[in-house]
Amino acid sequence: MDLNTVNDVRDARRREPWRAGDAWLGGGTYLFSEPQPHLRRLVDLSRMGWEPLTLRTDGSLEIAATCTIAQLSRFGRSFGARAAPLIEQCCRAFLASFKIWNMATVGGNLCNALPAGPMISLTAALDGECLLQSQAGTVRRVKVADFVTGAGRKDLAEGELLRSVTLPARALASRTAYRQASLYGLGRSGALAIGALDPVDGSLAVTISAATVRPFRLWFPLPPDREELRRAVEAAVGADDWFDDIHGLPEWRRHMGFRLAEEVRRELAAPAIATTGAPTTAPPLPEGDR
Repeated sequence: MDLNTVNDVRDARRREPWRAGDAWLGGGTYLFSEPQPHLRRLVDLSRMGWEPLTLRTDGSLEIAATCTIAQLSRFGRSFGARAAPLIEQCCRAFLASFKIWNMATVGGNLCNALPAGPMISLTAALDGECLLQSQAGTVRRVKVADFVTGAGRKDLAEGELLRSVTLPARALASRTAYRQASLYGLGRSGALAIGALDPVDGSLAVTISAATVRPFRLWFPLPPDREELRRAVEAAVGADDWFDDIHGLPEWRRHMGFRLAEEVRRELAAPAIATTGAPTTAPPLPEGDR
């Protein structure tokens, strides 16, 4: 879509003063998808030269805001970490065309703060931390689970830039479980749950997103039983936190949120992959949770 109110595009390397009507331009898949009448100038990040993905010496993974979904997907398929399959699972949750796949960025997905954003789900579930940079050059760090504060809302000041997201080594070594549901066969996520079992202390984090206006990451020192998990979800997610749009009513999203969270809990409470290479299968859900 043509943005007929935009009269200037500037290179972000020039570090010009921020002004009203400015917007960061990463992949542009959202910016150019609908009218943006409030915009007057785009500040282009494409020539910043940030390395898309960097493995740190401490084993953590830094993902640049400008890293595309295609780049992250390719990396995830060859990455040796135990949580690596989760990267591809979340990339595939986009259900996007090859054009979007090659242009959409991780940073853009986080900054749009849409409930169904799969990069939000991925990075929140793996305890990701955002690196934010102000116009003055000062930086601060915010957990992804706290960065997205609501549907379309994020902890980002005027002119502030999301530089990268870092996933800690301990989270990348976790055993993970993934569940996603949609009203349609190839539709936007209506509910998504991810479990991450810590390899060191056996703690479990269950993250619910897409069904909710923001990601909810629930941490348990030991894997909970079914009732403890349900109580924790009920205490954390209020009635107004279940999202409501054409992709699912709050009642359905709430039901699926509980169901998928229980499924990942049961999968990770079961023994790990057997020596035969065949994954163990959790017992079926009780009738009331189906």
